[in-house]
Amino acid sequence: MKQRIISGLCMAPFLILLYLGSYWLAAMCIFVGFVGVREFYNGFRAMDIHPSSAIAYAALFILYFINGLWPNNYLLILGWFVAVIMASSIYMFNVKKYHPVDAMATMTGIIYIEFFSFHVVLVDQTGEYAIMVWLVVLAAFGSDIFAYFTGVFLGKHKLCPDLSPKKTIEGAVGGVIGSAVVCGLFGYFVCPQFLVHCVIIGLVGSVISMCGDLTASAYKRKMGIKDYGNLIPGHGGIMDRFDSVLFTAPFVYYYIAIVMIHFQLA
Repeated sequence: MKQRIISGLCMAPFLILLYLGSYWLAAMCIFVGFVGVREFYNGFRAMDIHPSSAIAYAALFILYFINGLWPNNYLLILGWFVAVIMASSIYMFNVKKYHPVDAMATMTGIIYIEFFSFHVVLVDQTGEYAIMVWLVVLAAFGSDIFAYFTGVFLGKHKLCPDLSPKKTIEGAVGGVIGSAVVCGLFGYFVCPQFLVHCVIIGLVGSVISMCGDLTASAYKRKMGIKDYGNLIPGHGGIMDRFDSVLFTAPFVYYYIAIVMIHFQLA
């Protein structure tokens, strides 16, 4: 309990940057992408798999450089995506030293961590819907907090014992309900015109955030590591804290882009 409180306090600077938005938020996402991919690749190296950090760091810089000069230029982002796959594939041209799994690990880290976290910035660039960037955090962390306390007091049935022995079905249900309530309250007080969408994002986003958490746990299990790092007291590294956000951010962005903007259901 004490470790979680300390960990929560360590997240305060990130919430401030989220409030400031714009370049400050982009800087936070760059930091998460940089440290997160390093932690992720270190896990692969524990399995004797050797992704290219140089390609990952270059991809991160280029992605934010493109968005900084030409925001919301999806053609350029698509080109970046193709270039990442090409560069990662070229990496294994040194066939005596590298293998296809090294190339695949390089691609996975860039897309899973750098590109997924980039969606926080994309949400911030949706104009009148930018305020909903808070739902990325509320759905992910709200779900985690409510799932934890519900699991502690009511948890009896294991959810995924092979991945995360402490998670329970009761905790997951509490997380979904808690996330929906928190996101709904945010909608009610901050953006009442989007209230229904906030509740929907809270419900679905909670489930997706849990999948993000369990995905990171699955990687750790196969890598043979307990935590991705030790940057945050009581919560390991950046990946241990932002694993759920990596899945939630794309969901929130595409929900806004497809449901609220494309189909104009706001």
